[in-house]
Parts: sequence; structure tokens; C-alpha cells
Amino acid sequence: MKNLVLLLIIASMILVSCVQKVKNDNPLLNDFDTPFGVPPFDLIKASHFKPAYLKAFEEQKAEIKAIINNPSEPDFNNTIKMLTYSGELLNKVGRVFGALNSANTNDSLQAINREIAPVSSRHRDDINLNDTLFRRVKSVYDKRDNLNLTGEEKKLLEDTYKDFVRSGAALPPESKEKLRKINEELSMLQVKFGQNLLAETNGFKLILDRKEDLSGLPEGVIEQAASMAKSLKMDGKWVFTLQVPSMTPFLQYSDNRDLREKLFTGYFMKGDNDNEYDNKS
Repeated sequence: MKNLVLLLIIASMILVSCVQKVKNDNPLLNDFDTPFGVPPFDLIKASHFKPAYLKAFEEQKAEIKAIINNPSEPDFNNTIKMLTYSGELLNKVGRVFGALNSANTNDSLQAINREIAPVSSRHRDDINLNDTLFRRVKSVYDKRDNLNLTGEEKKLLEDTYKDFVRSGAALPPESKEKLRKINEELSMLQVKFGQNLLAETNGFKLILDRKEDLSGLPEGVIEQAASMAKSLKMDGKWVFTLQVPSMTPFLQYSDNRDLREKLFTGYFMKGDNDNEYDNKS
């Protein structure tokens, strides 16, 4: 009996250990046990995003499949409501990735963005262009006046139907295939466009080495430019960039029109410099 109890305790410890290990493998796939559900950014690594995205895609596919295969007659609850609540994990992963990629991006995150964008486009089209799913949505929409819906429910139903139509759900098959290709290409171009602008923004520097070129600038702005120069190992100089906190006060206060023009031109011509980051091609 004692051996059996001991065996059960050991088995329980192993099970708890395994569960704990799985739980800690990818924080994006766990509930955020933090104040206000804030993402645990200190635990999240770039390598977590791709598997989290792939898991989220599969999860929503299963949710959509359940709606499509429901043998009951389509109604607001088993179609529109279920569709609205599908993709919770995908929304969660996307919000965290979007926040980091926008505010604190790096080469790894940008590479993930390029890889995931076309996959995400195909995933959205698999939902929006699904004939069976659209028939269920349209069935509910066509009888909307007889469903005793609240104002909010009716608005959600109408918006859902319009979203499907505007996404191409009512198009003939050959047009849907064409639309899929366009959407996938656009998803990649959108990422490339944004990353080109970022590279141009980060690549431009207005470097000053004469004090007279600082005429008109507040002391705080000058100190900030000196600090930027020091971080770039340019001690004794002043560096202004296209980042708003650096660019805006220079354009506002500098007495040197030529330098203001140079900085503004750098900002205005982002993505239009006939280089590897040119967005015209």
C-alpha cells in the first residue's frame, strides 16, 4: 500500500512537472497571469511568435470547421456569435506581436513579419471566401427581421454580412482565386513598404560639427543631439535624426534654413531615393 501511495505521489510530481514545463514553454500560449492581463514581455522571445501564430491559425480553423459542420439550422448564436468569438488566440498573439514590432522591432521580428504576412492573408481568405460559411451567414442575414434581435445583435449581423461581401464572398470562383493572389501579394508589399520606411528613417542622420549650426535651438535639444552623437561614438558633434523627438524641434527652432531643408527633405523623401529601400519599384 505504501509503495502504491509513493508511486502515485511520484507520478503526480512528474505530471505536475510536465504540465509546468509545457505551460512555461511559450508564454503566448498561456493565460497572462499578470496585473490587468498585461503580456509578460520579459518572458516573450521572438522565437515564440511563429509557433504561437501557427497554433492560433489551426485553432481558428477548427472553430470555423465546427460552425460549418453544425447540422442545426443557421442562427445568430450558432453562426454569427460563434464566428465573432473565433480566433481569440490569433487576436491575442497578433496584438502582442503588433505592439512589439511597432514599438521595439528588430531583425528577428521583421523576418517573422515577412514570413507570417502571406500565411495570415491565406488564412483570412480561407474564412472570408468559404462558400459554406458564407451561406450560413447569408441565411441568418436574410431572415434578420424575424429573429427578434437586439439593436446590437442586428448591427453585428449586418456588419458581418457586409464584411463577407466586401471581402469577396459573393464573387465567382475564378474571381476568388484572383483575389487570393492579389491579397497575398498586397500583404507582402505592405510589410516591405513599412520596413523600407523604417530602414530609411533609421538610416538618415544630420551630423553637425559647428556650434554656429545650432543657432536658435533650445539647450535641451542641443543636449539631446550631443547625447545621440555620443551613442554613435561621435563625441564633440551633434546628430539629428528623422525620429519625431529629434526632427520636430530642429525644424521648429533652427535658424539655419538650409539645414532645416536638408532634414525635411530626408523625411519627405523616405522610400524614394532610388536605393534598396525604394518603394517605387
